Amino acid sequence: MIDIHQLRHYVKAMSRACKSLAFSPVLAALLALALISPGAWAGSVTDANTGNPGQTLEINSLLAKGKTTLIDFYSPFCPPCVRLAPLLAKLAKKRPDLAIKKVNINRPGVNGIDWRSPLAQQYQVRQVPFFMIFNPQGQPVAQGREAIETVGGWLQEAGLMK
Repeated sequence: MIDIHQLRHYVKAMSRACKSLAFSPVLAALLALALISPGAWAGSVTDANTGNPGQTLEINSLLAKGKTTLIDFYSPFCPPCVRLAPLLAKLAKKRPDLAIKKVNINRPGVNGIDWRSPLAQQYQVRQVPFFMIFNPQGQPVAQGREAIETVGGWLQEAGLMK
């Protein structure tokens, strides 16, 4: 169980890490090259909007062609989201057919879950975690409660959850 102090420490550490990346163009360029390389999406969870958290985005740009794509809308201030993150990372390693894209609904500087962010408004996110699932052809398969049940089934099948 993660308490509020651990969560605050994590959020501050992530904020410092993101700021240091912004000041290192070489490191940012290398990271970008790694992300667009073939196979970079396999077996991992990708933070999809680190450069523009909480702002609107086009979901279709996140879809991994030929793979089932799970979009995970989350907030770093959501304890269930924080606890779920390592399970999704393990699931991605066990399921190479699955691309998991994490989308932060929080705008910088907003403490607490940012329900009023442009991104939360765009996709009518009313709870986090909020999932959207797309098939390998890019068609929507499930979202909301149905997607949560699907992800729960995947975690059970992978032996990551009882």
